[in-house]
Amino acid sequence: MQTGGGVPLVRGGGDHEAVHAAFRWDVPATFNFGVDVVDRMARDHDGPALIAEDAAGEVRRYAFSDMARLTDRLAAALQARGVAKGDFVLIMLPRIPEWQIAVVAALKLGAVPIPCIEMLTERDLAYRIANSGARAVVCRAGQTGKFAALAAAIDVRISVGAAPGWDDFEEALRDAPEAFVAPVVAAEDPAIMYYTSGSTGHPKGVLHAARGLYAWWVSAAYWLDLEPGDLIWCTADTGWSKAGTSILFGPWARGACAFFYDGPFDPATRLDLLERHRINVYCAPATELARVAEEDFSCRDLSALRRTVSAGEAVSAVIAGHWQRAAGMPVSEAYGQTEALMLVLNCPGEPVRPGSMGRPSPGSGMAIIDEAGRELPTGEEGDIALETPHPQLMLGYWKEPERTAACFRDGPDRRWYVTGDRGVRDGDGYLWYRGRADDIINSAGYRIGPGEVEDVLLAHPAVRECAVVGKPDPARGEIVMAYVLPRDSEAAGDSLARALQDHCKSLTAPYKYPREIVFVDSLPKTLTGKTRRSELRRRAAGEAV
Repeated sequence: MQTGGGVPLVRGGGDHEAVHAAFRWDVPATFNFGVDVVDRMARDHDGPALIAEDAAGEVRRYAFSDMARLTDRLAAALQARGVAKGDFVLIMLPRIPEWQIAVVAALKLGAVPIPCIEMLTERDLAYRIANSGARAVVCRAGQTGKFAALAAAIDVRISVGAAPGWDDFEEALRDAPEAFVAPVVAAEDPAIMYYTSGSTGHPKGVLHAARGLYAWWVSAAYWLDLEPGDLIWCTADTGWSKAGTSILFGPWARGACAFFYDGPFDPATRLDLLERHRINVYCAPATELARVAEEDFSCRDLSALRRTVSAGEAVSAVIAGHWQRAAGMPVSEAYGQTEALMLVLNCPGEPVRPGSMGRPSPGSGMAIIDEAGRELPTGEEGDIALETPHPQLMLGYWKEPERTAACFRDGPDRRWYVTGDRGVRDGDGYLWYRGRADDIINSAGYRIGPGEVEDVLLAHPAVRECAVVGKPDPARGEIVMAYVLPRDSEAAGDSLARALQDHCKSLTAPYKYPREIVFVDSLPKTLTGKTRRSELRRRAAGEAV
């Protein structure tokens, strides 16, 4: 059986080589996720779609039919306020059901949601709104103050909870026009945009087509191993593409139910929730798994949990071993990017090799290539690349055609999308991550562009020059480390370091602040005056020993 748009509901496992040989993409000419998945599931295979619990223990449950009705109403409310197909809608909500409702409503309307995390500051939001031209914002009442100076740029403002000058979410649903007719969305039409950090400057807007939302069912079938009746808990925050694929698009395309928890991280609470809700699939970053694995599993009934998966940061063999001993199952990694989502998987029933990303996803031609676009032999390090065209791949970086073009490399007989990551392939086709080819810092699953942090530091009057790199860290993978040349060398010290950290937290998302600051007399430079980040990374790695 199938959902709309040809998304298969049959279980996606099987022999790796046989599956790859038989797999063929069948991307429909049109695809509206809200209509072709949510509405079709509500009509043909209705069942649990979302279970949401908050820190106080309040639980809300939704079937696909509930989501079909609520998203129709919010789409009609947005449409009545002037939001149309192709408009950008910034959605900044935490792990609450209104997030799914808002995202799917925008998709039904043919608008383009921009999911954002609540940690973003007014400065972060001002850039996103100016860059995208977003016409509408949906956020919680407590976050509306961040948009006070941006009100003139936003036509439609909807808040979850009452806020002066904003339309209330519940009232918008209640008062929405009864009839809503969704527009036709072509496979190549823009569907969703995520902002992701680059090695320099502001975050990049990664624009995906409707075909991407269709194609992301593959990782939900062959990696998450989901089917109707399953319950998955992915703990990613709502602003990341990982949340889209493993909380919303992937699970719902497979007819599975998602679990949402809006509360602080606590390892014991994680186990409580896994046990009480009888979660089947648990998806979490390596740093989280390491903390949870320290808890006592002996008095827990986790018999419903059959699969643990992780993505966003490499899972070390040590952490994988801790989880295996604690939970009695391996951690099945996957590799992907905001630009293309999951491309390399550890599939059910196949041997997991701790430290490996897995093998290419069905329908994904992955290779290790050299600078001429030639595939490298087994064991030789090179650029991790994806054969194009590919339905999961982004339309491009918003308003940045040159940056988009730079991601592609022509080989002797095909064109590659070059991920910017380095890796090797072993004799059995497993891929092993060897690091970034650029300067992106990956800290506890968060991608942080050093240029963003440097821009904020340079805005402080005490900073003459600075350079930011990732420093290896056993708990987070990397931490943000800043080398700072102060204007007054006598001011260098713990007091100034704390002031600079507070300054960063006030101007950009707190996860980006430099956890360590080293004051220097000079920064290493190239002949053209560019900072030698590679030298600073080596220095930081030495200081981590």
